[in-house]
Amino acid sequence: MQAAQLIAHGAPGKFELRDLPAPKPAPDEVIVQVQSCGLNHLDLWLESGSLPIHVQLPRTPGGEIAGRIVELGAAVTNWHTGDEVAIQSNIFCGECEFCRRGEESLCLRGQLLGIQRDGGFAELVGVPARTLVRLPEGVDFDTAAALTLAGSTAMHMLTNRTQVSAGEWVLAIAGASGVGSAAIQIAKQLGARVISTGSTDAKRQLAGSLGAEFVIDSNDPAWPAEVRRLTGKRGVDLVVEHVGGDVLLKAFECLARGGAIVTCGATAGREVSLNLWPFFVKQQRLIGSYGRNRADIQATLEWAAAGKLKPVIDSIYPLAETAQAFAHLRSRTALGKVLIEPYEPVSESD
Repeated sequence: MQAAQLIAHGAPGKFELRDLPAPKPAPDEVIVQVQSCGLNHLDLWLESGSLPIHVQLPRTPGGEIAGRIVELGAAVTNWHTGDEVAIQSNIFCGECEFCRRGEESLCLRGQLLGIQRDGGFAELVGVPARTLVRLPEGVDFDTAAALTLAGSTAMHMLTNRTQVSAGEWVLAIAGASGVGSAAIQIAKQLGARVISTGSTDAKRQLAGSLGAEFVIDSNDPAWPAEVRRLTGKRGVDLVVEHVGGDVLLKAFECLARGGAIVTCGATAGREVSLNLWPFFVKQQRLIGSYGRNRADIQATLEWAAAGKLKPVIDSIYPLAETAQAFAHLRSRTALGKVLIEPYEPVSESD
């Protein structure tokens, strides 16, 4: 099979399209023919070597996978070849106390697909059968790849780690991103009034088209004051934050008394200095969110099948142009998800 492998860290890193032996499944695994795989900022951290975990190179990146089962391990009984599936990128053990109660995002022995083991920028990938989620009717591979990680992350943030009530104000940071674009739609479906941010006119227009009532220029240092103005100086009930650094601190300036920030990322910085006085006086909450549970992925795909959640796809690259796809995501000009399709689409005339 062919796979795009990272062989040296950097920005850009060094990729090679390699011919590798096809993976063979362990007894509890399946082999999936990858039809579509999305890029994530985790892939950029892998590329640059800036993840806080050891990564063995060469590595095939890619954790946002949708495809078709082509081979079953000897112990797999509840799946069949030909089944169309999405794959849970936070691979969980299925045995620890957290997995047993359906909290796979807290797994004590979890691994990241495409980071700690080879992922989906390849024609084939081997994964434990327990990580599979069946694609609902009407959900295609590109939709699944675009939503399975980013969309389910937002679903986990808004329906598991926090809850949104009708009429509440929600601020979705970076509405043109994978998490931000899904958060806008989920919050709207839950009855919230949504404010979002964007660094360009195109990104702000996209956030507005997804349902944000107001979209603020994040280049303006005073953007938190605009959030407070729009909410009558009250502030928002919830901030969906996935950037970190100074953006996280500014999010506190937007927050109402008793409000919460749920955060799942730190692309702009992992360490912040928090003023504790207003934090506890206003009885605010800072909630961490990591990955997703199987139930979050199932809900995300069911919402997509029902037309309640739509992917935002910026561009699709062939496997041979993986390095160019990384460069596009790194440029911060993408509007939505960047996908890689390992196989050339077959036209009806072929």
